[in-house]
Amino acid sequence: MSSPPPGPARDGAVEDLRATVGLQIQDEPLLRAIAGGLAEVETMLRDVVKSDVPAVHDAALHLVEAGGKRFRPLFTLLSAQFGPKQGEQVLIAAAAVELVHLATLYHDDVMDEATMRRGAESVNSRWDNTVAILTGDYLFAHASRLVADLGTDAARIIAETFGELVSGQMRETVGPGPGDDPVEHYLTVIAQKTGSLIATSGRFGGMMSDAAEEHIQALRRFGDIIGAAFQISDDIIDIASPSVELGKAQGTDLREGVRTLPMLYALADPGTDPRLVELLAGPITDDDLVAEALDLLRRCSGLERARETLSDYASRARAELASLPASPARDACESVADYLVARTF
Repeated sequence: MSSPPPGPARDGAVEDLRATVGLQIQDEPLLRAIAGGLAEVETMLRDVVKSDVPAVHDAALHLVEAGGKRFRPLFTLLSAQFGPKQGEQVLIAAAAVELVHLATLYHDDVMDEATMRRGAESVNSRWDNTVAILTGDYLFAHASRLVADLGTDAARIIAETFGELVSGQMRETVGPGPGDDPVEHYLTVIAQKTGSLIATSGRFGGMMSDAAEEHIQALRRFGDIIGAAFQISDDIIDIASPSVELGKAQGTDLREGVRTLPMLYALADPGTDPRLVELLAGPITDDDLVAEALDLLRRCSGLERARETLSDYASRARAELASLPASPARDACESVADYLVARTF
C-alpha cells in the first residue's frame, strides 16, 4: 500500500482521520499509509458504482459521496498491517466491506422511513423506496463481484456475513419472543447487524496481507466486539450528549420508538420512575416530552449500566489485541476502544 507524498491536503486527511475514529496515536507513517489507502478506496468505490443507467448511477453514487466514517475499510487497512503483504487485494477487500455497509444503509432507510442520511437527503426520500432497495441490491452485487476476485474463502466469508446481517435485521424487526431477555436479544441483534461486518473487515485485512492465522482470528474477534461497542456507545451519547455535540437533534431513538440498551436496562429496573416507563411505551413526537424522557433517562440506572456494559466490551476488545505483536497498528486499535468509552462521558 503506497503512501502519498505529504502536503496540505494529505495533512488535512490525516487530521480528519484522527478526529473521526479517535486514533489518538502519534505514528505519522502509519496514519499517512492508512489515509493514502482510504483515498484509494474512495476512488475504487466511485469507479465500482458507475453504471450506464443514469438512475442507477446517480442513486448509487449518492451515498458514496455523502461520506461517513469509513470505519470498516479503515479497520481492514489497519488489520493488514499485521501481515507482510500490502497490495491491491487489501484495497479491494476494504472497498467491498464498505459497499456492503452502504447497501445495508439503503435498506435501513427504507425500513426506518428515514428522510436524511449523513447530512443528505436519503435515497428513498429523494427518489422512492423501490429505487433505494434496488440500489442496495446493486451495491451488494458489486461487493460480491469484488470479493469473488479474492478467492473462494473470501467469497464464503462474505456470504456468511450477509446471512448474519439479515438475521440481525430480522431479529430486530420481529423483536424478542415470549420468555426472551430483551437485553440479551438486543445484544445479539447488534452483534449480528454491526459486529459481524466489522469482524469480517478485520478478518479480510489479515487474510489479504498473509497474517498468521492466530492474528487473523484475533482481529476477527476484536472487530466483532468493537462493532457492538460502537452501537452501545452511540446509544449512550444519543441520550447523554447535548445536541450541539451530536450535530443533530437529541433523542433520535426516542422519537423513532427504538428501545436502546440504556432504555432496556431502565425498563428492567423495578425502581425506575413510572413516568419514564410510560414515556418509553412508544415513539415520542412532542419535543417537550422528548426532553422530559431524556432528563429521566440521565437520572436513572439504565444509563450507568449501559456505560458499564460498554466498558466491559472495551476491556474484552483490548484483551483480544494482547495476542497481536506490539506495533503502531495495535496501538491504533486500542485507541479506538478507549475512544468509544471516553466519548460517552
